[in-house]
Amino acid sequence: MSVGASKPVTVVVTGATGDLGRSVCSVLQAQGRTVIAVGSDASRLAVVDATGRLECDLSDPAATRELASVVRTSYGPVDGLVHLVGGWRSGHDPADWDWLEPRLLTTLRLATLAFHDDLAAVAGGRLVTIGSASAARPTWGGANYATLKTAADAWVASVASGWRKAGTAAAVTILVRSLGEQGTPTAAVASRIATLWDEDAATLNGARLDLSAE
Repeated sequence: MSVGASKPVTVVVTGATGDLGRSVCSVLQAQGRTVIAVGSDASRLAVVDATGRLECDLSDPAATRELASVVRTSYGPVDGLVHLVGGWRSGHDPADWDWLEPRLLTTLRLATLAFHDDLAAVAGGRLVTIGSASAARPTWGGANYATLKTAADAWVASVASGWRKAGTAAAVTILVRSLGEQGTPTAAVASRIATLWDEDAATLNGARLDLSAE
């Protein structure tokens, strides 16, 4: 099931203060979507192009549940969660694991759990995450990152499995090699994300859309 222009679409964008987050918010706003930008720094959130801006520590379960409650109360049903919280560190050091884990996995789990039922209840709910093409080729020099991205992929695949029978919501991963000048352009990723509500949910659900060659 697609949504298209038939109804207003409300999208929560986490990690909204990063380069990709700002780009995604701007593209969705230009489409007339209701965009709720979420970040951990109020001063950086203030300049994001969005309908609403909410500060939240998404590694905190209670704070993340409260965020979802505030969004429902203030903006109504949620049609999309675009989860862009991330980070990168090389190596296999325990300290780097501790830095990466909440950014790559815990925030994804908690945000998904907070909005899961909302997305499943609407016609055309979307969970969108960013995957790494390099994680499929793990190396010792990037062991922490590859392991956590693989776990995040498993989480998204599990969400997709749960939504498969109903066929109204879709969990989608956008694959990039990296973001920015030396990788996949943020504009290309933002533009692809913006089309997802116009496509059939049953076809999209569980898809890994590869932009790593762009």
